[in-house]
Amino acid sequence: MTKQHWRGILFASVIVLAGIVFNPYSAEAEEFNWGLKKATEGEPPNAGGTFDALLDKYGAIYKGKPDEKIAYLTFDNGYENGYTESILDTLKKEEAPATFFLTGHYLTSATPLVKRIVADGHGIGNHSYDHPNMANLSEKGIEDEWSRFDKKLREITGVKRTIYARPPKGTFNEKLLATGNKLGYRHIFWSVAFVDWHADKPRGRDFAYNELMNQLHPGAVILMHTVSPDNAEALPSFIQDAKKAGYEFRSIDDLVMEYENIDSILR
Repeated sequence: MTKQHWRGILFASVIVLAGIVFNPYSAEAEEFNWGLKKATEGEPPNAGGTFDALLDKYGAIYKGKPDEKIAYLTFDNGYENGYTESILDTLKKEEAPATFFLTGHYLTSATPLVKRIVADGHGIGNHSYDHPNMANLSEKGIEDEWSRFDKKLREITGVKRTIYARPPKGTFNEKLLATGNKLGYRHIFWSVAFVDWHADKPRGRDFAYNELMNQLHPGAVILMHTVSPDNAEALPSFIQDAKKAGYEFRSIDDLVMEYENIDSILR
């Protein structure tokens, strides 16, 4: 959602570039709300040169190679709504890796599922401990959100720490990206998403399936929320049909290695 801000008597209109909202007069300096025009006909979306340059500067990623039919599954879990077990069952059956970006609340309220995610070989990303607007925090506040999450994760699973971060609601700024790099985190955004986080407003299996298939593109980093029954019901058919269309599913680790290889070639 766009916002309007006053700075003194100057009214600053919100600038929208390539689907990403940018307010140059934010009270917390530059603030960005991640969002892209939906991909169609297998063509990857673009954030635009300015934002591609910003993300590249800090190694942040939102999509993979545009010429290889590879997709990357990611899920955001703020709280459990009864569907993650089904999603994990599907991923196991289809041998599809995924990364789950969790909050501190999820770690403490759905501990058995967190342990299963790790046991099943999936990745866990840092979605912050308390789900705040990370762009509004000081560097110390940012570090505290991530470190508290990692400490609790370590207590529960033995996993030493996370290395991938995703800001709540996709709200970020350059300070957040820079702080992440300083502390050893790489930001992972997404290139495929749709409104699927209203747990009390299911729209049906077909809605989720069609959104996923219509937006699918080479190098897709797919974001889904586990609170939706639509996603749990659509996931088996989506993965199977994507495979039939020539796609394979890989992990975020593979995606990052792809970027590292590209960087080494360029150097």
